[in-house]
Amino acid sequence: MLGIIRDCTVQHAKQTEHVDWFMGLPELMAFISITIMRGIIRVPSLRDCWSKNLGSPQIIETMSRGRFQNIMHHLRFDDRDTRSERAQTDKFAAISNIWGLFATNCITSYIPGQHITIDEQLFLSKTRCCFLQYIASKPDKFGIKFWVACDLKTKYVCNILPYLGKDDTLPRGERVSESVVMRLMEPFLDKGRNVTTDNFFTSLSLAKRLLSRNTTILGTVNKIRKEIPPSTRQMYRDEFTTQVFSTIGATLTVYAPKRRKTVYVLSSMHSTIQTQDTTKKKPNIITQYNTTKCGVDVMDQMVREYTVRAEHGAGQ
Repeated sequence: MLGIIRDCTVQHAKQTEHVDWFMGLPELMAFISITIMRGIIRVPSLRDCWSKNLGSPQIIETMSRGRFQNIMHHLRFDDRDTRSERAQTDKFAAISNIWGLFATNCITSYIPGQHITIDEQLFLSKTRCCFLQYIASKPDKFGIKFWVACDLKTKYVCNILPYLGKDDTLPRGERVSESVVMRLMEPFLDKGRNVTTDNFFTSLSLAKRLLSRNTTILGTVNKIRKEIPPSTRQMYRDEFTTQVFSTIGATLTVYAPKRRKTVYVLSSMHSTIQTQDTTKKKPNIITQYNTTKCGVDVMDQMVREYTVRAEHGAGQ
């Protein structure tokens, strides 16, 4: 990966500056180290990172600010001479080679535990491209959406896929949500693991597909799914009620924690449902879901906490 980034960056510098521009792997690693350090010390301005008062001695001693900015200006991840040709069949052509290697390294470098969480994540970007997303509910409204699978215990990114818009290769009748989960989980199936999802992904058909690969699912279900019994969709319910519906290989729990709110949770890892001996009578399936759903959320918080994104302004 480093070799590809170095070669593409040097190529771009030579083509644009028309000079004998060079960068070795040690210098590229130093550049990446400074980028990581900026996320740790959280100084938004590049100029301040090299200042005597706000800057870090490790950054100052590693590389000059001018050289860091020069490398960042030329930083590339693919051969731009062949990009237009590759872009005809690959929307992610500008980074797909490096991204594929990164995802492969994520898969092969760590063995996740029993529980894996799958969710979406929006990385801030305003680059003009056909798959840029606008999601009003996200802190960063514009960005590139990724499907992420995280280990629950460590919040390690086990696998990650970019969302590039409509997938014409998807088999007719197959849900995008099911395809995403099966692709993300493919390296980790047949090992007795459990995957936790939200109501965008969870369905009975997905639960059956995962069970056939010795993998269970635990997730909230959208009330419009066909597997939700019509009798449970009423909006007005008594407080703290629980209904359980068993189907082939899975259990659907309908929990009403309060009036005007009903939660539907599908699980293929629970054969029996128990409720707490408290006023709320919360079923164990709800407690289990709340415990295992946070993998991607915590990872997203860590990305934001240690962001390396520079603020706009002087010195950038």
